[in-house]
Amino acid sequence: MNILENGLSCLGFDEKKRKAVLPQLEAYVSELLLFNKVYDLVGTNSRDEIYTRHILDSLAPFTIIQTLVEELGFSEKIKPCFVDIGSGAGLPGIPLAICFPEFSFSLLERMSRRCAFLENVLSVLQLENVQVLNTEAEKYTGEGFDFAVFRAFRPLDIKMTETILSLLKPEGFALAYKGKKDKIESEMKEIHALVGEDWKLKEIALPFLDSLERHLVIFKAVSN
Repeated sequence: MNILENGLSCLGFDEKKRKAVLPQLEAYVSELLLFNKVYDLVGTNSRDEIYTRHILDSLAPFTIIQTLVEELGFSEKIKPCFVDIGSGAGLPGIPLAICFPEFSFSLLERMSRRCAFLENVLSVLQLENVQVLNTEAEKYTGEGFDFAVFRAFRPLDIKMTETILSLLKPEGFALAYKGKKDKIESEMKEIHALVGEDWKLKEIALPFLDSLERHLVIFKAVSN
């Protein structure tokens, strides 16, 4: 096993699932490495570091998302739609789309050159369950989504949270990839008026990065 396959195993992917997704995940990383210097996509040119800090980080909450989708009553007939806000290099949207081929994903990205990269990836990987939306999240006026995913490297504030919630259907959920628990709890107090008390914090373990504290924050708009 290489580091990616080993990491997927740690995340609970069985052998059949690993074999199904590895070729596309590895091809995606090859595209990242090929275009990274031109498009400034990720902060490393190390394949193994991209595997651990970006691909496995994106997929760490895979089982949490899978369980949430099932609990909300989605099925083969009623499939959820996801939006990856500020997708950038396609993280976490593309790894999730590869591993959830039955779900639809929209990659929302304001920078045209990064959208060009994303369109190229969709073509190379032949991902038919993904579309690229070249716009700012604040300016999006299309249909709402069931789930919004994003790797939140800056704090959640009122303005950002309002934008996130505006992209969701009335009963939609935001799934924020975040870091330290104490900082998350402080941020959630700041946006309490928008999300209320009904939010969840799920600890996620990153293979090979035991010292890195990561959580998935799950919230939706407070009911009026």
